[in-house]
Amino acid sequence: MPRAALLVALVAALHLAGNLTAQTSGLDRAAIARAVVARMALKPGEKVLFVGRPGVFDTLTAFIRQETQRAGGQDMGVYATGPGEPGDWHTPFTRGSRGASRAELAEYLGGVDLAVMMPGASTSDTAYAAMQDVLRTGRGRTIHFHWAGAYDLEGRPRRLTDRISQVYQRAIVDTDYQWLADLQRRFEQAMRGQVVRVTTPAGTDLRFEIGNRPVTRMDGDASAARAAQARNLVDREVELPAGAIRVAPLERSVRGTIVFPPSWWGGTRVEGLVLSFDRGRVTGFQAPTGRDAVAAELGPAGGPGRAFREFALGFNPLLAVPGDDPPWIPYYGYGAGVVRLSLGDNTELGGTVRGGYVRWNFFTDATVTVGTEVWVKDGHLITP
Repeated sequence: MPRAALLVALVAALHLAGNLTAQTSGLDRAAIARAVVARMALKPGEKVLFVGRPGVFDTLTAFIRQETQRAGGQDMGVYATGPGEPGDWHTPFTRGSRGASRAELAEYLGGVDLAVMMPGASTSDTAYAAMQDVLRTGRGRTIHFHWAGAYDLEGRPRRLTDRISQVYQRAIVDTDYQWLADLQRRFEQAMRGQVVRVTTPAGTDLRFEIGNRPVTRMDGDASAARAAQARNLVDREVELPAGAIRVAPLERSVRGTIVFPPSWWGGTRVEGLVLSFDRGRVTGFQAPTGRDAVAAELGPAGGPGRAFREFALGFNPLLAVPGDDPPWIPYYGYGAGVVRLSLGDNTELGGTVRGGYVRWNFFTDATVTVGTEVWVKDGHLITP
């Protein structure tokens, strides 16, 4: 698992475990369960497996399992990522793989149609890592149901609160999924054959092309039919709540500068950071403060830390940056108008940069222009 992604997963798990009351206070579990299972679009008899952390959303897990059965799916049980799991998480299926290695577990899970990563679980957990190995063979699909991924404007994970839970519940239950899918499809079509330009008031000016690269549309479609069209790993890993498109641009096409808002590098707050890119590689950087911390995280000149990874753009208006004080970024930047310009390994997206390192960088005031069409203006989605 990429180092930065592992850090995010661990922090998210700690934030979940540290505030259990906020996780469940006021949630309509039945409505959430119906919405999640509806996105599965289950065929009769499809095998559905869950991966969960005991003590984190146990009740909601039960609701989703019940709804899965009502929809005609087979509940294969829950793999626990720690001690203290409820007794009904165990099934003959989960008991049948006790003591299995990751490779053995991947073979065992080969017949699972859909796996759900429940809150508190992560890609570093053996059961889910084994399921990813299955996905890489072109079989199965998964749902990432993190109930985490909230950040402040400097990119630091926020502790889960009732407010965050309310935003996530509304996004899962009330999103117009057909509208979202249609809009994302339009944006993908617009990008093909055009230069995409990202600018910010601070001075970011980055251009790239996507060529025939896969565009992962996180529109909430977790059906088998959609998985059959997958072109990369993340096409088979559907996020709920939904909202972003993700793409690894053609590396040779990425040119320009990224001017960062205040951000954190290796535990050091850095202001005024500017990265310069040519042909997808960092060719230089400036930082009035924290330069050593940036250099340490970016790593050597030929390493993945100095490569452009991914462009992501949020489309879900129910996950837009709220007008709260202080403002915050919901669900990994999946909200309308939020831009993510990432560094590092992009193989899961269909790119060519390897090495494991991944860093997400959020921009809430960007303008995104595709060809001559403006899609986002100063952080606000304005569809042409």
